[in-house]
Amino acid sequence: MTKPKSGSRGGAGGDAAGGERALPLTYARYLQLDTLLGLQQPASNPPEHDETLFIVIHQVYELWFRLLLHEFEKIRRDFTQGELFEAIATWKRVRMVLKTLVAQIDVLETMTPMSFLTFRDRLEAASGFQSTQFREMEFLLGHKRPEMLERFPAGDPARVALERRLNERSLVDHFYDFLAKLGVAIPDALRQRDVRTPNAPDADIQEALVKLYRQRPDVAILLELMTDFDEGLQEWRYRHVMMVQRTIGNKMGTGGSLGVDYLRKTLFAPIFPDLWLIRNRL
Repeated sequence: MTKPKSGSRGGAGGDAAGGERALPLTYARYLQLDTLLGLQQPASNPPEHDETLFIVIHQVYELWFRLLLHEFEKIRRDFTQGELFEAIATWKRVRMVLKTLVAQIDVLETMTPMSFLTFRDRLEAASGFQSTQFREMEFLLGHKRPEMLERFPAGDPARVALERRLNERSLVDHFYDFLAKLGVAIPDALRQRDVRTPNAPDADIQEALVKLYRQRPDVAILLELMTDFDEGLQEWRYRHVMMVQRTIGNKMGTGGSLGVDYLRKTLFAPIFPDLWLIRNRL
């Protein structure tokens, strides 16, 4: 029988490098719960009861955004490699995550406007408008707006991350790779366009999508999942607008944003316009 190596993880009494005894991996250590559960620090003093809810909800949003970025990176690879069924599986996941994001608004809306006002002034310039990960996700999906960089000072890590996303090919560009593997002729104008520009509809792509819907039921499943996600993102934006209006009315948002007026302008701007423009032809 082979003897277990000294210091191997899981060996009873095994020593880590340098002779120190390795601590067993526990649920709390694996998830770093001591750190995670120490991050909810209300700014109000004494703490207002609902501020903890506000903090937890937004921290959880950021964790979901991190997962979405992780999953969209995979989808980009799947598209470029022509992995249809891998892409389908991951689109199902991100759609379910988006449903969860929408459902969290129900929890946040248990906080009354009066409760929010008890600590709103403590937020100072902090605003969800400053969520770097959400802006990264928008840029990654192809909803690129270079003017958003102006909200972040030069050299700021957040701005560096957004500049990287702005200057790289979006998920839609990788979707064109996928379509090309299916035999679709991608117009030169799309292949050679400035990657810093936002998604825009294209008649040739729409023709190809209609044919795929009719001739490739497996690809149609993917296209419907992409449409589901796009609809869900617009639903999340709408719920967000209504939640903000319900809470602060037409007041200016924290961080100097225009509040509800700004959020309304983000409605009905699909990520995949070509998928919406062909609905009457299916």
